[in-house]
Amino acid sequence: MKKLLANIWTKRVCSIVSLIYAIGACNLCYFSLFYDVHISARASLCLIISAISLLSLVVMLYTRKQIITRISSFIILPAMLPVVLLYFGEWGMIIPIIVVGVIILLLSGASEGFKTALGTIVLLMYIFGALGYFIFTSFFITTSKTEVVKSGVSPSQKYRYRIINTEDSSMGSTTVCVEPNDADIHYPYVTFSLKNIERTVYLERPIAEQTDVQWTTQTRQEITAQLNAISNSIAVHLSESKLRALGFTYESKLILTNLSLEQKEYLGIKHDDMTKIYLDSLNAEQLAYFGISKASNGKYLITDPPAKLFTDSKLDTSKVPYLNDITPAWRKEYNVEKDDSVLLSELTDAQLAALGVPEICDVMTFNGKICFRSYIAALEEYFDVDDRSITVSLLN
Repeated sequence: MKKLLANIWTKRVCSIVSLIYAIGACNLCYFSLFYDVHISARASLCLIISAISLLSLVVMLYTRKQIITRISSFIILPAMLPVVLLYFGEWGMIIPIIVVGVIILLLSGASEGFKTALGTIVLLMYIFGALGYFIFTSFFITTSKTEVVKSGVSPSQKYRYRIINTEDSSMGSTTVCVEPNDADIHYPYVTFSLKNIERTVYLERPIAEQTDVQWTTQTRQEITAQLNAISNSIAVHLSESKLRALGFTYESKLILTNLSLEQKEYLGIKHDDMTKIYLDSLNAEQLAYFGISKASNGKYLITDPPAKLFTDSKLDTSKVPYLNDITPAWRKEYNVEKDDSVLLSELTDAQLAALGVPEICDVMTFNGKICFRSYIAALEEYFDVDDRSITVSLLN
């Protein structure tokens, strides 16, 4: 047994445990950035994490001179900084990992000079990170007194809601928020839910005295008929992928916008006419008036682009400046923007199904007013569960 433990390949294989532990710390860092944590049994979770950490620490000390263990020991503490700041107070989950990170960093096989330098850097990261986070949350994030007065789940179990009363200087407000109920990540004794995925579907001022919530289900066809009965001009806003699925090209959805009186007179339209003017409806002479032309491949381009357009859009001056390649700000300069709306009355039931609208939809009413339909949520993609962009709101 002693000979086996002294074997270099045994140590190299066992050092993989340290890598797995470091990856676990990095995953927890990722969760802290994009997920809120909900611990159902803190004592049990603390015991499990402590046991895993203790076993991992023993293996890491055994393999401390292996390169994999050394690299892992340098990763754990920096990876845990966002966890400490964003999951502050969940010490049963944080402290065992931090203790392991400190011990393995101090006892790793790296040189003393390197460990001293790295330890100093990590310590400064924690000091300045905590200071910066404290300043940010103190001065740039507004706080208000809120109370969740009611919560529940939709009939399909796909959505959950919260009714929140907020007390402020303007007599307060009542907010109805809806979010997906199937985007959580579950582990024993702990659940991670996506941050900032909630959507406010109703807001009332002052605070509502009554909070009557009713959930019903309706078919896709019933909701379509109801909405079209209200108006044939209801527009839904679709993503680029859904527009392509309906057969629209980028160029076919480009419209003129913010036209001056002179430009409207040139096109022969009334000053108060709000009809959308698509580039596809203009002839070559009209396009030239706006500094635009249509290439043989069907794309629209700027006919006489200034040098700054290439610089701002990061385009090679030898390339053709198509409208879909230049920045939105420069498209506005030429009175062009992308229209992402489609009239609901123009969509068939088969198209709605292809766009992800379920056959049976959840409908939520608050105090007798319809405030949420999963029909619209699916069509306009209310909840982007795949979005992982870093925003300031994640720090709140």
